[in-house]
Amino acid sequence: MSDLRKKWITAPLLNLIKKILPPISETEREAMEAGEVWWDAQLLSGKPDWEQLLSMGPPTLSDEEQAFLDGPVEELCRMVDDWKISFEEHRIPKDIWDFLKKERFFGIIIPKEYGGLGFSPTAHAEIVTKISTRSTSVGVTVMVPNSLGPGELLMAHGTDEQKQHYLPRLADGRDIPCFGLTSPEAGSDAAAMVDNGVVCYGEYKGEKTLGMRVNWHKRYITLGPVATVLGLAFKLYDPEHILGEKEELGITVALVPTDTEGVTIGQRHLPAMQAFQNGPNWGKDVFIPMDWIIGGQENVGRGWHMLMSALAAGRGISLPSLSTGGAKMAARTTGAYARIREQFSIPIGKFEGVQRRLAEIASIAYVLDSAHKTTTRALDEGRKPAVVSAIMKAHATHGLREAINDAMDIHAGKAIMDGPLNYIGNVYRAVPVAITVEGANILTRSLMIFGQGAIRCHPYLLEEMMAAENPDTDAGIEALDKLLPKHMWFQFKTLLRGVFHGWTVGLFASSPRGVGAAAKYYRQLNRYSAVLTLVTEISLMSLGGELKRKELISSRLGDVLSELYLLSCALKRFKDDGSPKEDRPLLEFAMRAGLHRIEVSLLEVFQNFPRRFIGPWLHFLTMPWGHSVHTASDRQARVCADLLMTPSETRDRLTKGVFLGNPGDGVDLVEQAFLKVCATEEARDKLKKGGIRTLSRATIDEGLERKLINEEEAASLRDTADAVDLAIQVDHFDHLGRESAVAG
Repeated sequence: MSDLRKKWITAPLLNLIKKILPPISETEREAMEAGEVWWDAQLLSGKPDWEQLLSMGPPTLSDEEQAFLDGPVEELCRMVDDWKISFEEHRIPKDIWDFLKKERFFGIIIPKEYGGLGFSPTAHAEIVTKISTRSTSVGVTVMVPNSLGPGELLMAHGTDEQKQHYLPRLADGRDIPCFGLTSPEAGSDAAAMVDNGVVCYGEYKGEKTLGMRVNWHKRYITLGPVATVLGLAFKLYDPEHILGEKEELGITVALVPTDTEGVTIGQRHLPAMQAFQNGPNWGKDVFIPMDWIIGGQENVGRGWHMLMSALAAGRGISLPSLSTGGAKMAARTTGAYARIREQFSIPIGKFEGVQRRLAEIASIAYVLDSAHKTTTRALDEGRKPAVVSAIMKAHATHGLREAINDAMDIHAGKAIMDGPLNYIGNVYRAVPVAITVEGANILTRSLMIFGQGAIRCHPYLLEEMMAAENPDTDAGIEALDKLLPKHMWFQFKTLLRGVFHGWTVGLFASSPRGVGAAAKYYRQLNRYSAVLTLVTEISLMSLGGELKRKELISSRLGDVLSELYLLSCALKRFKDDGSPKEDRPLLEFAMRAGLHRIEVSLLEVFQNFPRRFIGPWLHFLTMPWGHSVHTASDRQARVCADLLMTPSETRDRLTKGVFLGNPGDGVDLVEQAFLKVCATEEARDKLKKGGIRTLSRATIDEGLERKLINEEEAASLRDTADAVDLAIQVDHFDHLGRESAVAG
């Protein structure tokens, strides 16, 4: 019976799988083998095990890590003058470089045994987040050595000798690292790089040495102009077969001191007017000894795998930290500004159009901070969730763009007039940099999140693809025969679950115990997990390898997976915080917005599905009633906006970690004016009841004369009026733009 099944069922199915499923290139295989699946696999199972996520608890900092945040990080933020850095000197000044080296900011992730700080991913993320609320350029300067680069690669793959030599020097700043991956010809397609090396013998320190003769051209290399050691990715060839029979050895990664003969460090790029060091470099016939390869000769050709492993973790920390910091800073300052800035004698935050934008900023900050915390908590446990890290990079940077755009609109002229008092404009300029690097968002969204996620997270698909690619046909049939019954049972359960929850709009989906009023949102996420799993299964069966080329279908399904992850993190954060009633408006606004986006993405998949009848059929099976989740109401938006415009524990919790500025800074002036406006609200109301609606020294004196307020209240109101006047000012310059002064 078994042999007949294999002959008449399994073997034909194996041939069919070979035809319809996409072939896996070597670089794709290495990318999928790097990192691991985690909560993303649960979301694509159709029935997430919430205990796995909720039992992790919140991320925590050690006493030493908290002391570093309260001490050196706070001191660094006080030292930074972002206007001076970005627009006057166009560089990070020497005193800040010296402080970064002295306090080992470049060794955050390097173990203590090598002279580093040895901090957790959570601490690493919190440090970058706080610095980024003060200066994007300084944040990037700290971020890069602790992200994808020589330090992380050395710790994971380096030889003992390499670690002993380089890690202490990287930790204390004697060596400044950069990593050369991007070349002009290849861009995001690293597999297409033309940078190459040839295995050969050369002279090194007066002796004949086995090594490589390498030529390269790299650009967009952060810290490149000031780096002393270059992590270099190139394709290695062995035409003389010195190492073996294979001629094309693959992408290889080596450490090259930048003073090596033949290395040329180019002049600086200016990425969107940001002051962090970035530039091109070249190598012409550079001889590199074999032991300069990270991990030594045994890692020849393993560079792509090493890079993907590093990205699986690092991409979940660096840019998401910067983005979270920017969104929280936007929430803090925009809420304060909307409270103190008046038009038509009322705060602009009382206008409904502004309220909606404030609510959206608050929602973005809440979701990004939640996902940021959850992801770093997973990294603390030693996980390397590759798909989740890609989700975080793409959606955190996109969320930052949306939050900053809204903040710009609300601040209006305050945000577009450059100068020391403008705390929004430079973040706005920096956003495209974050969108572009570490995998451009269009590429990440279109190809990586769902392209990797569907294969990596599916319980059987990757094994089936491996069986199809097995050159031993009999072994492939044997492997597939064991998988088929399991996969068919999975498909049956997926069909029942997806259709049932679709038709009942998730009313009967389960939810974890002890989640209170948030249970309805857990049920909706379970519902759409089941729907996504069913749609994924049918898409793979009907489109096969064609799905790889249908980028818009893939990107929309990836958006659904991403929203499920982000909303899961928001629910976890709400529970970790003790489910505070005061924070519920933020959670509800975020959940409604995210669920609505899920529905829009799915409906667009059905509308544009390449197989003519399958899209309407999927629509009928999984979403027969169309939209069932509405975005937040105007009332809910108003409540969220008020949370940003009122001093409270919720506001402080949402914006924790934002540096509030040195005395006289733009952020400090707005924050102080906000506190004074809120503290004098009762006295201001007395003036309004007496018909005085504008606040100035003249109207305050009038109110005092009419005995609407007393002397103490008048003094407080005068102080408040002066504080508001300072806070809403912008800078102006002489006609050559040299000197700045505060002007109304």
